[in-house]
Amino acid sequence: MSETITRRLPAWALRTNGAVVLIFLYAPIILLVVFSFSASRIPGQWGGFTSEWYATLFDDSRLQRTISVSVKVALVSTLLATVLGTMSALALERFKFRGRKVFDALLYLPIIIPDVTMAVMMLMFFSQAFDLLDSVFGIGLSKGFATIVVSHVAFNIAFVSVVVRARIAGMDATLEQAASDLYATRWQAFRFVTLPLIAPGVLGGALLAITLSLDDVVVTQFVAGPGSTTLPVYVFSLIRKGVTPTINAVSVIMLVASLILVAGSVGLQRANASRGRQQLRTPGGTS
Repeated sequence: MSETITRRLPAWALRTNGAVVLIFLYAPIILLVVFSFSASRIPGQWGGFTSEWYATLFDDSRLQRTISVSVKVALVSTLLATVLGTMSALALERFKFRGRKVFDALLYLPIIIPDVTMAVMMLMFFSQAFDLLDSVFGIGLSKGFATIVVSHVAFNIAFVSVVVRARIAGMDATLEQAASDLYATRWQAFRFVTLPLIAPGVLGGALLAITLSLDDVVVTQFVAGPGSTTLPVYVFSLIRKGVTPTINAVSVIMLVASLILVAGSVGLQRANASRGRQQLRTPGGTS
């Protein structure tokens, strides 16, 4: 019988390894933030401290328009994706129906497939749909705000559903049965029992969805139309023309916004998990 020998590494080796990993991950981010305050017009070259690049951002009308489009797309798509993702999570966790496994597999395709594949799929879908509407009903449509929203909803539903399903799986189903025994209708049981219990998961999924929507470039670039450019696509177009210090400032703003949303999502999920553990420790809690 072979014996497993566990060798303990010295503390300095573990600290060194952790420091190297952290430097590898966060050094580019730190450099981005530092050089966004550089007075030099050459990116990557320090020319003294200045905040003029952040001040010029708010004088750029095109940049303000792209920020407005990004925020509107993120809010609308997040609202729709949160509602549809929560409904799909409840259907998969609480009901049994024909084709449930197929629906479950198809729901998570946006998480698995590459962004480029998703973008090409959405582009072909809109092209065929617009041609059909034009030939049958004489309705001429083009890519724009609506196509971006639909595309973001299409890939955000899966992420919202994953978070909400995790919360529903850890919820005691007997609470809903108790509400039914007390003559509550299905809507009343959902409104006063189920929804408050899964609210942290719903909010966590919504924060994740709005973060993905604000950061998306590939899918948005394929389905966007004239006048519907989002901030990430605008930044990407600036990079193709040449990197400037303005891009550093815009990237830092996007980075801070994404970190805030992701931190909020993680915080809600941790609070949800901590609350569940406390309920298990209380007398009468389920195990």
